[in-house]
Amino acid sequence: MRTVTALSVVVLASAGIGHAVLSGLDDDIARVDPFRDMKNRPRAGHGMNILLVGTDGRDTVGKEERKRYRLGGAPCHCTDTIMIVHISEDRDRASVVSLPRDSYAVTPPHTDRVSGQQHKGHPVKLNAAYAEGGPQLTVRTVEKMTRVKIDHYLEVDFASFMKTVDVVGGVEICTDQRLKDSHTGLDLPPGRHTLKGGEALQYVRARYVDGGSDLSRMRRQQHFMAALVERATSSGILLNPMRFRDVTRAVLGSVRADEGFGTGELLDLGRAMRNFSPSSSEFTTVPVVTPGYVVKGIGSTLKWDPQKSELIFDALRRDEPLSTRPSAGAALRVPVDPKQIRVQVENGTRTPGLGRRVDAALAATGFATTKAPVNAARQDHQRTVVTYDPRWDRSAKSLAAALPGSELRAVKGQGATLKVIAGADFEKVRKVRPEDPGQGEFGVVRGDEVNCG
Repeated sequence: MRTVTALSVVVLASAGIGHAVLSGLDDDIARVDPFRDMKNRPRAGHGMNILLVGTDGRDTVGKEERKRYRLGGAPCHCTDTIMIVHISEDRDRASVVSLPRDSYAVTPPHTDRVSGQQHKGHPVKLNAAYAEGGPQLTVRTVEKMTRVKIDHYLEVDFASFMKTVDVVGGVEICTDQRLKDSHTGLDLPPGRHTLKGGEALQYVRARYVDGGSDLSRMRRQQHFMAALVERATSSGILLNPMRFRDVTRAVLGSVRADEGFGTGELLDLGRAMRNFSPSSSEFTTVPVVTPGYVVKGIGSTLKWDPQKSELIFDALRRDEPLSTRPSAGAALRVPVDPKQIRVQVENGTRTPGLGRRVDAALAATGFATTKAPVNAARQDHQRTVVTYDPRWDRSAKSLAAALPGSELRAVKGQGATLKVIAGADFEKVRKVRPEDPGQGEFGVVRGDEVNCG
């Protein structure tokens, strides 16, 4: 979960500022060589793949903060979180795939970094690869499991996470139930909260608020990452070179990265990502087929679903979005759950009751209609129209899928509520349901779908 800070480096690079502002930031990065002597690597795909690794490092966190946020104890210098961040070749999309730390893995042959002993490939939990062989074995194991070539490596700790959240002014999250975790000290009542560094760390570390589910914790981490992207792209940070520099310095001061990731890469990425927005980011977790797969000498592990996980990694290799094409059947699969889509229906014809009929049909298939249809300004619409704010384009496509033949029309500033103007061509509402591309119990979370709005 601390790797959210490394993701912010990539996102904040969209400021596109010059070398003068970023001068010297390379010196803040501790370097590591995770690709040394690597052979037989996967074939390179399109876009850029960054392996983000979060450790429990806390050496630079003060004593008082350790106590307040329950960070006591000696760090094990293990990996709590491992994620692949894929930046599309056109720099219009970032896809983040969480790899559960307890995933069942088989390491390649390697030398133990502590004992120096030669090991053959053997079963481990994924996070144990770091303990045995550091960044290099972690990269090799991930590439072996996913067949996705890793281009860059970033490693982040507690301190970097807290500094980054503070320097952007906090991150807003929402909850409809109380979140209380005795281990981290998290205690949030229902509602809207702006979390600063330490509180944010409690939020993303908490795993005992809902029965001790590590998968649920990853879901909160993904939501937090999406909220951080929203904060970064809407607060003016990207347009202010000095603020951008401060955020970047806060992140880079506590990370380790490969030699190839530096100021030049940040600038190149920044120039390409000027149009990056919350809707450009998507998050998911590798689907698990056996959540309690017991391995002798290792314990309970999480075994990936081979077919569904391959869909995810194939999408990364092909530089495609994480969602898959909808399958055939009575209900068409759409990228956004209809329950999350607010709809106002207008009758664009002179046919009495058409608005009520469309509203009821959309509500029946799951859309959150206002249940108060009105007449449109014009009653001569021949074709049904879906108007939408461009920030909710994915929701608009999901709604249009339920209205065969409808026209999509972007209206800047319309807001989160989509509008359906029923035309003379309306026949029926097609049943739709959230698509299930095989990304675990959560599916794909997009940045503009989890904010408090």
